[in-house]
Amino acid sequence: MRRVTLLPLWVTYAFLYTPVVVLVVMSFNRSDSPYEWSGFSTVWYGTLADDDEVLRGLANTLIVAAGATALSTVLGTLLAVGLARHASRSRLLPALSALPAVLPDIVPAIGLLALYSLVSATLGLYSVLLAHTVFGLAFVTAVVRTRIAHVDPSLEEASRDLGAGEVTTFLRITLPTLAPGIVAGALLTFTLSLDEFVIAFFTAGPKDPTLPIVVYSMIRFGVTPEINALATLLLAVSFTVVIAAQRVSRPTEAL
Repeated sequence: MRRVTLLPLWVTYAFLYTPVVVLVVMSFNRSDSPYEWSGFSTVWYGTLADDDEVLRGLANTLIVAAGATALSTVLGTLLAVGLARHASRSRLLPALSALPAVLPDIVPAIGLLALYSLVSATLGLYSVLLAHTVFGLAFVTAVVRTRIAHVDPSLEEASRDLGAGEVTTFLRITLPTLAPGIVAGALLTFTLSLDEFVIAFFTAGPKDPTLPIVVYSMIRFGVTPEINALATLLLAVSFTVVIAAQRVSRPTEAL
């Protein structure tokens, strides 16, 4: 009876992950065709490593992801603490902080493009970085606010009662207790920035494409084993970061 009950679960998992498994397997295909298996080979990973366009897109993506993660983490942590300390009774402000994460990507993409056009800003890596900071900030804020909800506020009160100032209390008490949530939010933002396409497509300059834009330009002419190899590597990175974020944020559930 239990196996029958779990059947929909396994069918759903099979539906979700079978294409991913096929993609990974076909990335090791010796054939030039991505649809016909002709033997195991890692030749396409070597081809990928020699592709200057892909490497340039990867470098741009890492620059954007690292910068957006740093800015989102700092601003998102400060916003989360501010909402928890000074807007705990408000429903509007927390909702506004989560809005960039809820809106379809096309909405902030068009809005940011209009803003850049309004101020006559030249599109480039910095424009993508700022755009990714906007939606990354929302995710960091949400994760850190969840962590704050599980932290005993008496720790900060005790610190102030012992003579510590606001800054000292924040640096020595608040930040260490929020560290798991901050790290988890940063890892989540980094992962989302790595494979974000829509916002980057609207806000990137023609000379500084990110990796998802490079992939899009490649698949317009058909899927190749090289694309499968690239997707497999991105999958491995995303999977590793997500698992790390879950392990880091685990203490949140225990408090």
